[in-house]
Amino acid sequence: MSERRPQQLAIAGSDTEVGKTVFVLALAAYWQQHCQKQGALGLLKPVQSGEGDQEIYGELFADLNQSPESFNPIRLQAPLAPPIAAEREGKMIDLALAWQALQTLQSDRSFILIEGAGGLGSPVTWELTFADVVAAWRLPLVLVVPVKLGAIAQAVANVALARQFPIPLRGIVLNEVTAVSAADREALAPIGLIESLTHVPVLGYLPHVGNWRDRAALAAAAAHLNLEPLGISPC
Repeated sequence: MSERRPQQLAIAGSDTEVGKTVFVLALAAYWQQHCQKQGALGLLKPVQSGEGDQEIYGELFADLNQSPESFNPIRLQAPLAPPIAAEREGKMIDLALAWQALQTLQSDRSFILIEGAGGLGSPVTWELTFADVVAAWRLPLVLVVPVKLGAIAQAVANVALARQFPIPLRGIVLNEVTAVSAADREALAPIGLIESLTHVPVLGYLPHVGNWRDRAALAAAAAHLNLEPLGISPC
């Protein structure tokens, strides 16, 4: 009898500063609050430049019992694109370390969230983007797009990039980086128009979360989304 593979999901933003990490935290908080009977959760940021996600993961999800290295196997100091940060530090980015970290999580986790550094087109090495990594690792993807002017164009461009590789795109999440009214939300990032142009389902609006350390608020925000296409069944 073959072993059951864990569910895996890559998360990319349409740009930097779009709330991708908040979305990852919201999904993780929802899983920990509602879905632990389905198995253990794992979080992975393959490459990190500067302070950030590793520290946040460790602070907010100590109950996952992961080491800092398992959260983030490749760590660079400067908050720059990874190949540039690595060059300044005289380092090589060895993606085998990230792949080994993912395989370790696969051995004892039921659901793994893999957060990229920036968008699909963000460089991971001098030769590879995050899209290359997602395609090589055969991961399904969710795209996080901010609710702001330009959201429609960002969604269209990143969906086109996902199709170029090709990467199975489970859906688009529209993230309220700042609190907006319902009228502004519909004007800036209308679900119907985005779905019509991309032919990808929009899973909903992730409400603005003022305090990312509030796990209950994060889980409540995730509950606004259609989570089933992401492999999270109603719990």
